[in-house]
Amino acid sequence: MRKTLVTALAAGALFVAGNGVATAADAPPPKTTHGPCQYTETPDEPPARPVPLPPDPRHTPSRGKVDVAIPTSQGALPLRLDRAKAPCTVQSFLHLARHRFYDHTVCHRLTSYPTLQVLQCGDPTATGEGGPGYKYKDELPVDLPPSPTDPTGARRVYARGLLAMANAGPDTNGSQFFVVYGDSALRPNYTVFGTVGAAGLRTLDKVAAGGIQPTADDPAPVDGTPVLRTELLRVRPDCWF
Repeated sequence: MRKTLVTALAAGALFVAGNGVATAADAPPPKTTHGPCQYTETPDEPPARPVPLPPDPRHTPSRGKVDVAIPTSQGALPLRLDRAKAPCTVQSFLHLARHRFYDHTVCHRLTSYPTLQVLQCGDPTATGEGGPGYKYKDELPVDLPPSPTDPTGARRVYARGLLAMANAGPDTNGSQFFVVYGDSALRPNYTVFGTVGAAGLRTLDKVAAGGIQPTADDPAPVDGTPVLRTELLRVRPDCWF
């Protein structure tokens, strides 16, 4: 769902360190937390906004749900995070929210394929290439129904109202996430960590109805920047239960 992030330093590139010449291989290994989530710095993909690694307790909370209130420029987008489904993902999302990483970020991607209908958010650069400067493991769903549109059985239904993480491959979760406004057929390679409330679905329907910005190459795109600019004004955990 997310574009591959641009590396800050090409492999094998040289840089000057003090009076000598060093290679990227001489850099210290990235920091990794020692708990079960193992949040790991991504030096080649620095944070779009300054934020430390999330806390990673040995006993990561894995019960209960958290409501997150998100007013946007197009209406409310309330989320309910499910710790049981994806404890490390919820821990990271709440960490970023508390550090105001998501505040005043713009949802950069809308898709309207028959089998992929999502709005993607969570990148402060609004390019699809920004993240928090760390990555962490997948917590993939095992209970999604098979997609009736896929005779191979490889794809599953990410149903309307699901909240899931975007990624650039296995175990590359960061800050970008997507919300599903229409049942979508995807390989189960994206961590599901919550749902969108009824008011949020109305907001998503409004954004989807606004369409996707045309380009010189494609006057009627099905994947691109939403016409209705959707800014997450504030992202705050509301309550735990």
